[in-house]
Amino acid sequence: MIRVRKIAAILLLAACTAAAAQPKVLRALLSTGETGLDPAVASDLASLSLLENLFDPMLRYDYQARPVKLRPNTLVKMPSVDAAGTTWTFRLKPGMHFTPDPAFGGKPREVTAADYVYTIKRLYDPALKSPWLFLFEGKLLGDDVLAKNFNHAADIPGLKATGRYTLQLRLRAPDPALPFYLALPATGVVAREVAEQYGAQMGNHPVGSGPFRIGEWKRSDKITLLANPDYHQRWEGKKLPLVDRVEVKIMEEYQSRVLGYLNGEFDYIEQVPESMRDLVLDPASQQPRLKRELARRGMVLDPFPVLQTYYMWMNMEDPVIGGYTPAKVALRRAIALAYDGAQDVALLKKGLAIQAQSPLPPNVLGYDPAYRSPVAHDLALARALLDRHGYRQGRDGYRTLPDGRPLLLTMHSEPTMVGRLRDELWRKTFESIHLRVVFKTDKKTEIIKASRLGKVMMFETNWVADFPDGDNFYQLLYGGNVGRANYARFNLPAYNVRYEQARTMSDSPARTKLYNEMADLLHAYNPWVLLTHPISADIRQPWLKNYKRHPVEFTNWRYLDLDLSARDGAAKMAPRE
Repeated sequence: MIRVRKIAAILLLAACTAAAAQPKVLRALLSTGETGLDPAVASDLASLSLLENLFDPMLRYDYQARPVKLRPNTLVKMPSVDAAGTTWTFRLKPGMHFTPDPAFGGKPREVTAADYVYTIKRLYDPALKSPWLFLFEGKLLGDDVLAKNFNHAADIPGLKATGRYTLQLRLRAPDPALPFYLALPATGVVAREVAEQYGAQMGNHPVGSGPFRIGEWKRSDKITLLANPDYHQRWEGKKLPLVDRVEVKIMEEYQSRVLGYLNGEFDYIEQVPESMRDLVLDPASQQPRLKRELARRGMVLDPFPVLQTYYMWMNMEDPVIGGYTPAKVALRRAIALAYDGAQDVALLKKGLAIQAQSPLPPNVLGYDPAYRSPVAHDLALARALLDRHGYRQGRDGYRTLPDGRPLLLTMHSEPTMVGRLRDELWRKTFESIHLRVVFKTDKKTEIIKASRLGKVMMFETNWVADFPDGDNFYQLLYGGNVGRANYARFNLPAYNVRYEQARTMSDSPARTKLYNEMADLLHAYNPWVLLTHPISADIRQPWLKNYKRHPVEFTNWRYLDLDLSARDGAAKMAPRE
């Protein structure tokens, strides 16, 4: 009997030891494939989501603070700025290291101020064509040297390491948004040895100092991130990250995402696609609510107002729809008047959105809740406007150009289920005012490439805040960003001068007044049709701990924890086919 008890005790101890040794593996998904993991180059959501876990910017956002607040990350304290608002000083924490890589010759490699100098200078490298150059270009004192004849060895007064752990940035003019730039993945610290060893292939060899390092990587399929054992940050007394690894699956198909989550393959799902909400939300409820069977399984719905704006832009340089003459403005405004935002929210967004009045979503600095768009859904006015400016109906029922030539609009779209639903909404919109439209489908990455070259007439897209400030949205219509994020190629002097004035100002009533004037100009010339600000339907499994969606950061993986016993128990209880 004693022998049996000993054996039982040994088996129990072994089971406990095995449970304690079981790694914590967070299972997440991304909705699109990554393009590459070079902080200076990547700008798509999937790549940025990975980069913020691999590379370390000087500042990050406080995970819990609402409204959002920046905090030191690799700094010993928040940066200091002089009375003029143009000289910023940053002091790094000593003892931080890049993750090991052959480029370091087998030696530990400490992060220093010179690495941040190199990282910011890389954005100016013309070979990289960095989409993030706008953050610093023309702002750092003396950076015209980098623009004219780029060289990493070039010393400029606006960017200096004044000590091993001290960095100084000097600006031509005050830029209150500078701290936000230094919390972006684009300014996550890069080691020169790595960039030089891998050259153009650096995006395939990401080496940072962030909370995770790259593990298994199957392109646009599955990416495994491994916890960085030397990561320097702690949260609520615990060393970050809290999980041992993150297994990220690329799931482009909407149905696969939702069904995968419901089958327990993922620990949470964010922004349940519009077309899939009937699978998880109670259709009888006036407010977003989980179906009873999901709630009984312990799942939790977290409706989340995203810092995101959906809009349809029109190419202001296109010979058919572009231009600033009254007739061209009338064509674009008629399209804006024909769009039915209430129907979009009710039928396609299932109530999980609000109609956009300006480019700014709620909770962004500069947002004015009292501002209302002067362009509201009005088919009669839209038709009258087209009639007045010579867009007459031909024998086939569709309108012609004022000179009598056929009028054909071309709208790009994505070959997805939601893309097809959006196409149908736009087809009805155009036909309601007798405009003929054809749709050209392609991958979004290809559409964006063509858009930057001015080869797309119209496209519906969205912008997620890089940082929670109005400048991040209004820069999308600034003339200086044509060929970059200004896909509409809008270049209006009256808008540009207001934007240039506002970008030097902190959040204030005076800046909000300028923003409202810029919104008025947007509605006057209609390079965009403003659509919606989505409310994300986020659902998490009962075993996921510490989940809280952040308004700005792309992921919260380093803070998440798992109750493995609860997850194992749920797996045993799951029905088997």
